[in-house]
Amino acid sequence: MSIPPPPPLTVASEPPLWAPYYGAPIGAAIARFWKKYATFSGRASRSEYWWWALAYFIFSFVLEIVLVSVGASAAAVSSTGAVAYSPAYFVVIAVIWVISLGLLVPNLAVVWRRLHDTNRSGGYYFLGFIPLVGPIILIVFLASASDPSGARFDRPLI
Repeated sequence: MSIPPPPPLTVASEPPLWAPYYGAPIGAAIARFWKKYATFSGRASRSEYWWWALAYFIFSFVLEIVLVSVGASAAAVSSTGAVAYSPAYFVVIAVIWVISLGLLVPNLAVVWRRLHDTNRSGGYYFLGFIPLVGPIILIVFLASASDPSGARFDRPLI
């Protein structure tokens, strides 16, 4: 009696873009962020959202270090105590503003999709504008577990 060969190994494939990718690795999460640049419909898993949030935080931190180093190296203090920055400082500020504006819509979209995954409307984003407690409530919502009822925000099957 012979033993049948084991089944071939299958590689888990990435879910379609309209579906959340639970347990997404950092590279896939960032790639999905860019692929769904301005998509407010659908859902985003916790890993999709938080990997992007970490990458964005690190990127912003590096840009701020560049800004401070350029500002400090090219600043001149007058006899009156006023600080005069070089044009390079303002170029770095302009680059940061352009990048921030370019990432505004996709950041809003990924937060919106993450709220959908917790079975909340994307409008809950505006709770973040309530002084002191609003951002805390929003972070709790973004960190909460996925709710299967959030599938109502998915693309309808045809």
